[in-house]
Amino acid sequence: MSIPTPKGSSWNSMSWRPQYRSSKFRNVYGKAASREHCFDGIPITKNVHDNHFCAVNARYLAIVTESAGGGSFLVIPLEQTGRIEPNYPKVCGHQGNVLDIKWNPFIENVIASCSEDTSVRIWEIPEGGLKRNMTEAALELYGHSRRVGLVEWHPTTNNILFSAGYDYKVLIWNLDIGEPVKMIDCHTDVILCMSFNTDGSLLATTCKDKRLRVVEPRSGRVLQEASCKNHRVNRVVFLGSTKRLLTTGVSRWNTRQIALWDQEDLSMPLIEEEIDGLSGLLFPFYDADTHMLYLAGKGDGNIRYYEIGSEKPYLSYLMEFRSPAPQKGLGVMPKHGLDVSACEVFRFYKLITLKGLIEPISMIVPRRSETYQEDIYPMTPGTEPALTPDEWLSGVNRDPILMSLKEGYKRNSKIVFKAPVREKKSVVVNGIDLLENVPPRTENELLRMFFRQQDEIRRLKDELSQKDIRIRQLQLELKNFRNSPKNN
Repeated sequence: MSIPTPKGSSWNSMSWRPQYRSSKFRNVYGKAASREHCFDGIPITKNVHDNHFCAVNARYLAIVTESAGGGSFLVIPLEQTGRIEPNYPKVCGHQGNVLDIKWNPFIENVIASCSEDTSVRIWEIPEGGLKRNMTEAALELYGHSRRVGLVEWHPTTNNILFSAGYDYKVLIWNLDIGEPVKMIDCHTDVILCMSFNTDGSLLATTCKDKRLRVVEPRSGRVLQEASCKNHRVNRVVFLGSTKRLLTTGVSRWNTRQIALWDQEDLSMPLIEEEIDGLSGLLFPFYDADTHMLYLAGKGDGNIRYYEIGSEKPYLSYLMEFRSPAPQKGLGVMPKHGLDVSACEVFRFYKLITLKGLIEPISMIVPRRSETYQEDIYPMTPGTEPALTPDEWLSGVNRDPILMSLKEGYKRNSKIVFKAPVREKKSVVVNGIDLLENVPPRTENELLRMFFRQQDEIRRLKDELSQKDIRIRQLQLELKNFRNSPKNN
């Protein structure tokens, strides 16, 4: 049977067929792990703070847990899947809820945590994971006057850590000396998110004051600032070395949206796109190797993904991974921990609070060949730092040291963490002593002072009891000396 051709049209125009772009990532799909490859029975924290509460690297998975009296998190070796025992050992040295955790990108057994108790702590996980509860941190860092909501490692420099507190300050810590060496003091409200460009020479922040900032971290100078009236920014991510930023936020109509920005001109976004009318936060993740952007909604089970181009329309929608189980947060596996034999280009660890479950989700490029796929695995930032803290602080910038995922991609870093010995009681940055006795302005500050005073009282009591023992010893020696026959 012949089909009549409408007047004025031809079959050659193919106008009825959707226009597909040629892309090797067009058919990427998400694959959730089977139940036995999940981590089950984990009391995931119920804290409403907008963070992931999860950090993952090629060896360990760390999850912030619900706990009474202080904050704690679990550290589980990746191969130990299945049900986790209720009495599994925890990292539990904080006196307040843990708000953020991040693995050191260059030393696989070192993790940073920050808490409502105003401290940042560095933990060294023993080989093979924890055998008993860990209460002693390798390093305790005090400098914030209120709770600390975010920690972020510098992407190319070893032992440089950034922390953002509810005192509206970002402190830069040099862990070689265990001290804050710089303070970024340009925010007028709580900092919501921090993101570095590829070489770590620029820091982008979003803030509750509805402003997006690009900051030179060593000087604290604000290079660009956007006042987002129509797009209330929540999260920001640098799009690799493209000199672009992507933010997620809320429109004036309370719909979730994303915006793309030129990092050298934040006067207007390049594009703004509405996503949906749901209320949960949108977490953005960018993979510089595949130029793919993932958007995961907090409180829903969707992960949308896009390809980022250098020309308009910049964003090309690819597909969506859907799941009925809502996610509280997501950990992301570093590139060198992926399964290249399965053509896996990204892996999430999804926190499902209601089930006490951590579910790995692999993003896979469907390929028939079993050989190594060079085109989807370019050279990627590896596990070797490009700079020392002193080099970076003196003004040197260097791109990450790249590695191939083909040859020896399980290569372990030779760097070992050495905690500095510290005696100093004051912390002076930019001429201000961060630990001087300022009267508490909030409940958090009061708590911080209370915890510090408790520690001080405990220390003084120990000192006093030691001195009492010494006095009794001396009295006994004096008595013996008087009663000795030589002195009669």
